Amino acid sequence: MNRQTIDIKNLNMNPVPLWGDRWLLLCAGDFEKGDYNAMTVAWGSVGVMWHKPFAQVVVRPHRHTYRFIEKYPDWTLSVLPESLKPAMNLMGSRSGRDTDKIAEAGLTACPSSAVGAPAFDEAELILECRTIFRDVMKPESFIDPSLDKNYPKKDYHVIYYGEILRAAGTDQYSS
Repeated sequence: MNRQTIDIKNLNMNPVPLWGDRWLLLCAGDFEKGDYNAMTVAWGSVGVMWHKPFAQVVVRPHRHTYRFIEKYPDWTLSVLPESLKPAMNLMGSRSGRDTDKIAEAGLTACPSSAVGAPAFDEAELILECRTIFRDVMKPESFIDPSLDKNYPKKDYHVIYYGEILRAAGTDQYSS
């Protein structure tokens, strides 16, 4: 994929359909050590917090990727072409504990430029992030009680804010 570095102030993306319909691939770990895992994420945000550009993701503690995002300080978000939706489905429905789901999905991990976590060669857009804040979602903080229906097993997400250290993408993501 032909990606160029994008000045974060020129990043052009429509986050609601991106998160809600396209999904992103979260990868945490260390590429050089070969110690990493990836999973599909469909809940998150991108914006500015504490005067820093950020991406925010949530991971349930039972997910295999949780161990990696807790162990390593940085992670990536990759947007894959819509034609790779079957790969995204696989990455979100299988555990990396049990199988090499990256190989099964036909994806190619590649080194990032600003962080140790890998990204993916097939990506149209890559956000390289370093965790700057984490917290456990607390049910007592839900103002809308209907939100708790997303947690029948009471397996509340851990929320991660990552400062975006580098963005790289195809022309469609640069204004």
